[in-house]
Amino acid sequence: MLGAIIGDIVGSIYEFNNIKTKDFKYFFDPMAHFTDDTVMTIAISNALIKAQKEKNLQKEAVLQMHRYGHLYPDMSYGTHFELWLKSKHPKPYHSYGNGAAMRVSPVAYFAHNIEEVKKFSYDVTSVTHNSNEGIKGAEAVAISIFMALQGKSKEEIKQHIENNYYSLDFNYENLKKEYKFNETCQETVPQAIYCFLISKDFEDAIRTGISIGGDSDTLCTITGSIAEAFYGIPENLKQSALTYLDDQLKKDYNKFLKYKV
Repeated sequence: MLGAIIGDIVGSIYEFNNIKTKDFKYFFDPMAHFTDDTVMTIAISNALIKAQKEKNLQKEAVLQMHRYGHLYPDMSYGTHFELWLKSKHPKPYHSYGNGAAMRVSPVAYFAHNIEEVKKFSYDVTSVTHNSNEGIKGAEAVAISIFMALQGKSKEEIKQHIENNYYSLDFNYENLKKEYKFNETCQETVPQAIYCFLISKDFEDAIRTGISIGGDSDTLCTITGSIAEAFYGIPENLKQSALTYLDDQLKKDYNKFLKYKV
C-alpha cells in the first residue's frame, strides 16, 4: 500500500503540470503532498480491517470512506464523489472514474486467493463505481498486485491482464507524445500497468508513470501499488514518504502493517 501512497505524493505536483520525462530533479519534491488518493486508500485499508470482525465489507467501505472524507474535507474530490460523501444515504452512481482503481490496493493484502481478490475488490468498488468499467478497472489493479505478491513474472501478469481485462499493446515513446489527461479507468489503468511492466525497479516505475503525463497522481498511485508488490520499496524511499503523512495517516498505515495477510 505504501507504493500507492508514494505514487500519489510524487505525482501530486504533476497532475496539471505534466513534464513528460523521467529526469526530474527531486523524486520527492518539497512541494509534493498526499491527495485524496492516499486518503481513500487508507480508508479502504481500514474498511478491510474492520470487516474481519463485522463481516460486511461493503458497509465498512462506505463508513470508512465517509469517515475519512470528513476528516480530510479539502482533498479536491471529484464532484460526484463529493456529493456521495455528503449524502446521508449514499448510493452508487455508476462511475467509471479512475478513483475506483487508485484506492483498491489494500485488497490484495487481505485476500488469500484470486476469488477473494475479486470479491473484495467488487465490495469496495461497487458502493460508488458500480459500472462495468469501474469494477473492471479496480479488479485489474487488485489482481495485478496479488499476482506480483505471489511471485508471478511480469509476462504472467501481462498475459492475465490482456486475456481478461485490457490490451497493453502500447509504445512508450508514443505515449509520451500522445497520452493526455484522462480520469477514466479504461484510459488510466492499462497505461499504469504498462508503466510498471516496462520499469526496471520501484523508483523507475514511478518515474515512468510521471513521464507519460495524464492524471499523474492517480496513474502513479496505481503503478506504484503494483511496483511495490513486485519489487519492494527501498528503505530510504519508505522513510521519506512517511514524512509527508500526518500523524493520523501514519498511525493507520502502521495498523495496516499489523493486519495484512
